Amino acid sequence: MKRDGRLSGVLHVLLHMAQQPGPFTSETLAKAMDTNPVVIRRIMAGLRDLGYVRSEKGHGGGWTLACDLSRVTLRDVYTALGSPSILAMGNRTEAPGCLVEQAVNAALDQAFDDAEALLLSRFGEVTLAMLSDDLRKRLGARKLHSMSAHHA
Repeated sequence: MKRDGRLSGVLHVLLHMAQQPGPFTSETLAKAMDTNPVVIRRIMAGLRDLGYVRSEKGHGGGWTLACDLSRVTLRDVYTALGSPSILAMGNRTEAPGCLVEQAVNAALDQAFDDAEALLLSRFGEVTLAMLSDDLRKRLGARKLHSMSAHHA
């Protein structure tokens, strides 16, 4: 079953945008996400509508961040994407006549609801600034590792 990687992809793109000043074209972002520029424009339009990015048309234009990274959470970005289904699993049938399947569905529905609530809660605790800080630490560690490898 194919997974929906839009959230991961959009977060990837937003972090790239946070690291480098200036606008990014849909074509450049599409290459980073290995997708079509039309897909990028559709996704970015949702983020623009919520004020997370802005776009400039014409030569030298493109997408830029328009938000404070410390105020935008993973949940905000997830919501901007239209709140796609989180779990790939589901019930075999939604309105079964069989009492056994009704019992199974009730148990699974509760577990799915609990799992989704927990994940969405966690999404709400992680900001884009936290991701950006983690990226900076990883870049710093890579530079230190590269420097020590050269001196060995």
